Amino acid sequence: MARIVVIGAGLGAMAAAARLAVAGHTVTVYERTSTYGGAVGRFERDGFAFDTGPGLLHLPAVYRDLFVKTGKEPLEECVALTQVDPAARHVFADGVRVDLPNASRAGTVAALDAALGAGAGERWGEFLTRAREAWDRTRRPLLEEPQPADPAPLAREPYPALKAGLLRRPTTTLAQVGARELRDERLAALLDAYAWSYGFDPATAPASAAVLPYMEQTFGSWYVGGGLRALADAVYERCRKRRVEFVFDAPVEDVLEKDGRAAGVLLAGGATAEADHVVSGAPVPALPLGRDVPRHQATGTGRVTVCLALRGAREADAVHRTVVHAEGGRPTATVLRPDDPALRPDGDHESVTVTATVRTSPEPDAESFADRMVEAAGRAVPGLAERVLWRHVRTPEDVRRDTGAAEVPGPALAGAGGLLLPAANRSPLPGLYLAGGWSHPGGGLAHAGMSGALVAGLIVEGADFRGSR
Repeated sequence: MARIVVIGAGLGAMAAAARLAVAGHTVTVYERTSTYGGAVGRFERDGFAFDTGPGLLHLPAVYRDLFVKTGKEPLEECVALTQVDPAARHVFADGVRVDLPNASRAGTVAALDAALGAGAGERWGEFLTRAREAWDRTRRPLLEEPQPADPAPLAREPYPALKAGLLRRPTTTLAQVGARELRDERLAALLDAYAWSYGFDPATAPASAAVLPYMEQTFGSWYVGGGLRALADAVYERCRKRRVEFVFDAPVEDVLEKDGRAAGVLLAGGATAEADHVVSGAPVPALPLGRDVPRHQATGTGRVTVCLALRGAREADAVHRTVVHAEGGRPTATVLRPDDPALRPDGDHESVTVTATVRTSPEPDAESFADRMVEAAGRAVPGLAERVLWRHVRTPEDVRRDTGAAEVPGPALAGAGGLLLPAANRSPLPGLYLAGGWSHPGGGLAHAGMSGALVAGLIVEGADFRGSR
């Protein structure tokens, strides 16, 4: 069987490694840092623990499939999965609050009608119907199949245009969807928040970004007991059980080429590792290649994360996730308050994570921006200012140090002339494959897992591979 070198130990790269090892290949992972997980990090101090990357899991079926295909123990035997309900509480700029249930369209419509007035829920439901049409048109080519050699069809907008009289009026951006179709500033803010949470500016994101709220509200949001880092632990352990070898603190400086195809990697210090195939999970802009890098998605956004250690117990009616919409110069902030004893020293304390999307250039002043984030979070956490013991701020530059890129890539989106399609899993160099959030089908835990499945399929089945089933 083949010798395979994997660059990086992010979730997508490890998903590919486990699948390839099960297929009988010899797999070695070289990771430039001292740990695995990539963007799925953990910060710990004084008995408090925080996820520094994603805080919730969407489409857990991706990882269920990974664990079924790579061993006897299913995912739920390796991690504790719990549906988050309500999926989110939204606090709008005018003070109105609404709790949206997990994976219940009827419940969402009813909640929006009750909070925002009769008709609001119906307009949101009609929008989701159109979003489903875009989802149905793009689900398989964007998520389950290798990116086609000619991605031009995916550059066209799949979101249906509304009729305006006898004509169909095109809707080109997500912000236009909110303004024209939802006709309520709060519903538009709700839609915008989904785009920002994935790193997209709704003013420039294509209308096809409507699939993001459709996906979450249809398939639900899940929490992993112990935090999302526990998922990274479980995938790493699955790789180890499948005899994947990991070499940490081993930066890869270049991909070796022989006879016009990838033949291994050059490590820092001059050592080499020969391979029949190379899988790179590194960010595409930072690929160690002495040649042009493949096309990649560029959002120009990253995340600021504030980890808050709080005195005092979490109130009984607290919700797991609250989205506080922008007000008076404050950013739209997502506040995560998992009721998880593993993340706090005892029942008289609480770990809270606040995140916001920012431009990576120029990057805002970290401490002043964090001040505004915490001020916004005070609308979600009673008595927050008086409860803070300490805080830890992570900026896009911290993300760059840990992962190799300050940007956080978003899921692949159709439309926009193809600008939001990530790199294909097959690189321009034969024998070099790309996995992880910077490659097809894009960023996010579920999408990274899908990329690992696609890369493994391309290597194992070759030209006959037509996608995941």
